[in-house]
Amino acid sequence: MSQDTILWGATLLEGFDAAGEPILHENAGLLIRDGIIVQIGMIAELEAASPQARIEGGPGFAITPGFVNAHHHVGLTPLQLGSPDHPLELWFASRLALRDVDLELDTLYSAFEMIESGVTTVQHLHSRAPGSPDAVLAAADKVIGAYRRIGMRASYSMALRDQNRLVYEADQDFVARVPAELRPALAAYFARFTLPLAEQVAIFDELLRRHGGGERIRIQIAPANLHWLSDQALETAADLAGRTALPVHMHVLETPYQRAYAQKRTGGSALACLDRFGLLGPHFTIGHGVWMSEDDIALAGDRGVCICHNCSSNFRLKSGLAPVNRFLAREIPVALGIDEAGINDDRDMLQEMRLALRVHREPGIDAPCPSPARVLRMATEHGARTTPFAGRIGRLSPGMAADCVVFDWKAVTWPYQDDALGFVDVLVQRAKTKSVHAVMVAGDWIYREGRFTHVDRDEVMTEIAKRLSQPRSTAELERITLSADVMSHVRQFYDGYIDKI
Repeated sequence: MSQDTILWGATLLEGFDAAGEPILHENAGLLIRDGIIVQIGMIAELEAASPQARIEGGPGFAITPGFVNAHHHVGLTPLQLGSPDHPLELWFASRLALRDVDLELDTLYSAFEMIESGVTTVQHLHSRAPGSPDAVLAAADKVIGAYRRIGMRASYSMALRDQNRLVYEADQDFVARVPAELRPALAAYFARFTLPLAEQVAIFDELLRRHGGGERIRIQIAPANLHWLSDQALETAADLAGRTALPVHMHVLETPYQRAYAQKRTGGSALACLDRFGLLGPHFTIGHGVWMSEDDIALAGDRGVCICHNCSSNFRLKSGLAPVNRFLAREIPVALGIDEAGINDDRDMLQEMRLALRVHREPGIDAPCPSPARVLRMATEHGARTTPFAGRIGRLSPGMAADCVVFDWKAVTWPYQDDALGFVDVLVQRAKTKSVHAVMVAGDWIYREGRFTHVDRDEVMTEIAKRLSQPRSTAELERITLSADVMSHVRQFYDGYIDKI
């Protein structure tokens, strides 16, 4: 039997009450047994309950629930690998030229950054993997294996998609648009990522069989986006959700071009279309939702859906500013995701919280804006709600998993912080990665005092540098050429696209 742990600090944030107010405990801690929180209380109470417990923490620390990055895709960022921040629709073409990176190393790279900023759970949305079903499963196993190795909690999905792989029309129709000399290479590229729906469902079922009941790894459903899904694929996603009762995370209305596509295809709203397929409900998370109308927001509120706000990504890819204050006014649960990368081209959840806090401060003395408490709740409880771990993470209440962030409070407040401001206000607005002292997942320290306990970061980073210092492969060089050749045709496709509704 494992030894109990008592983790305590000067301030402990348990979670939030029904009104959204923080539940704080002073000079208190957690009694942790087998990765689960057994009791909250003063240190003397906890010692009496478990005299042999190992005691961690102390009066110089503050403890919060672990953060949830509720929308994540890759490790090394597209910018690192050569793709600038184009508008989303052009960015897809630019990303054809990216280097090939080993998926285990790639996943560890971003995991380092997430954990350093207090992220304990990530929703990994694997957008695509080339090849046969066996190759796709092998790619998934590499990503999942990296999270197992470092100790993070991860909700993994392989995106369901069956059409329109580069622009918002059928692959064969776009191939016919480009000059004849480009068609073989473009068609071959599409073929690498084309699997029948039945085989995609078989991959999902196999992933669920392998990983569906894990303590730190779970599987969920991720239909990619309306334009990437035929009606048959939407029906398939709804069937999977009904059959498994798993949560669904789907990119929806990220850009104005996606809103225009929905109008062209359905004659109305993307969200109304998804509702007709029975997809909307408390199990459903909208990724982005930047271009939701007031009717869309009302429908989302009525159906009880969640929304994942990807603030940095929306700015970087010129997608727009999501109407987060309208979401909050409807009491729609909003999570936070860092997507491909944050505003500083990294995965810093503390920074992402501050960005979300600041950019939604509408002009006017009494105009709406999110409070620090609401933003912190987005990064904890509401993020947890979007994952298969809902009800087990996001709070530090008895019976919940011991997923914690320990802050060096002096590092947060040095050299001075007036104590008139509340704990949550100070944490959200002043905490930096250097103040993250330790990170625990399921009672397991995965990061302490600047060191990852299960993986040698320097060794991984050195290996990444070594591999990417090698000359580009023939396949990589061919994709660079294809990306450059096809970009003007992608741009031409979208010229006037919105005006043609």
